[in-house]
Amino acid sequence: MTDPTSLDIVIAGGGTAGWTAAAILARFLGNRATITLVESDAIGTVGVGEATIPQIHNLIIGLGLDQAEFLRRTNATFKLGIEFSDWLRPGHRYIHSFGQVGRGVGLIPFRQLWLRGRHLGVAGDYGDYSYNVAATRLGRFATTDGRDGKPTELAYAYHFDAALFAAMLRDYAEEKGVRRVEGLIETVELDAETGDIRALRLDRDREIAGSFFIDCTGFRSLLLGDALGVPFVDWRRFLPCDTALAVPSETRSELRPYTQSMARPAGWQWRIPLQHRTGNGHVFCSEFMSVDAASDLLLANVEGKPLADPRPIRFTSGHRQDFWSHNCVALGLAAGFMEPLESTSIHLVQSGVGRLLTLLSGDLSSVATARDTFNRLSTIEWQRIRDFIVLHYVANDRTGEPFWDHCRAIELPATLAEKIALFREAGAFVREEDELFLDDSWGQVMIGQGIMPKSWSPLADNVPGQDVGPFLETLAKACRVKAETLPSHRDFVTAMAGDALEKHA
Repeated sequence: MTDPTSLDIVIAGGGTAGWTAAAILARFLGNRATITLVESDAIGTVGVGEATIPQIHNLIIGLGLDQAEFLRRTNATFKLGIEFSDWLRPGHRYIHSFGQVGRGVGLIPFRQLWLRGRHLGVAGDYGDYSYNVAATRLGRFATTDGRDGKPTELAYAYHFDAALFAAMLRDYAEEKGVRRVEGLIETVELDAETGDIRALRLDRDREIAGSFFIDCTGFRSLLLGDALGVPFVDWRRFLPCDTALAVPSETRSELRPYTQSMARPAGWQWRIPLQHRTGNGHVFCSEFMSVDAASDLLLANVEGKPLADPRPIRFTSGHRQDFWSHNCVALGLAAGFMEPLESTSIHLVQSGVGRLLTLLSGDLSSVATARDTFNRLSTIEWQRIRDFIVLHYVANDRTGEPFWDHCRAIELPATLAEKIALFREAGAFVREEDELFLDDSWGQVMIGQGIMPKSWSPLADNVPGQDVGPFLETLAKACRVKAETLPSHRDFVTAMAGDALEKHA
């Protein structure tokens, strides 16, 4: 058997993707591999990804990070979900929250009871039956119940400063033996016989050799894309937005425990509250709006004083045809661009590293099956997330607006068309192939975007009609009452972060 200590891993590029990979590999491979990360201070990072999904806990817990220290070092706040405003039509809003919606009865799924209650005229808004939504609406948050110290059952993620998070992960990784090399990558040296990457040639004629390489070089994809020639799969026919503007603004006294996503004439705007500032951005399609017009629109809708000028980021939604080629895996923007609408960018880095750890062998001469499996599973994951994001665009009632008219006419991926048809028929959802988003997420967005099932399951008819209303009201009241006992989000963050938040107030 091959000794896995022979693994000599070189990570090209830092930022959130590079240092996340370095920290995870250092934590779980330990002395069974040497890890070198090459980056240059002269090259900036995109660094606008500030919102996450609950899978971020797997990273924090897996690395053994202290939550309070993490909160202080990254200026983090908590996130219960995303509020979508004006996506279905102007003036309409809904919340895609984390966690469970409602409670089923026996074999009867909650949504089927809600659909029957809606037919009977006794059901409230779908979000009324979510504890997360109730806390979101009230601006409340806590990780534990103040009365008995038990977890509150709120499902949550974080907003944080991506640059500060990368710095924290760098400290962690270097403490565990990761070697950082400062330098610009000038060329990628390939083995003439195998086509594998042999080494990175840096400025000042330096060379960093390795047996396995991880490409975290951002949009440039210097290793996987340029050197190995892996083509890019373009998704612009599904996701036409191609430009983002980002600008920070002063933090507000109100600290919302959720991300805001507001539809605009040619795209959408994000608003993300951190302790020290608010992150703002405008994602749009340049075919329907100019950069100057998009910048003016963004600045006109920023809360608080802007702290910089909006900076444009050009992108194409899609991914590399293969995520692993020869002896190189790409992560982050080097692997592809997933529009940040549902905050999945850091998760895709996590899942990519986790998949690599599961499949990577110490014998790098025999990885064909592992490589094929990695590529197949990665492609499925990216496609299913893509479908979820496309859903927000295609299901809209914003008629007479060129961009949104264009979105409604998009030819759906077959996998998404099937999901919509199944949901429209009877409110059903079937999760396939370990896709990221679950029933509750799909249900909230389907209903929020105006896709209402035509009927409900016969199972729901097993509950007497006169009992449906009281059952639903009991659930809604329980969510409200529990949420009302929580402290405000700002008070909770202040208590956990200490002076870190107060100095930004």
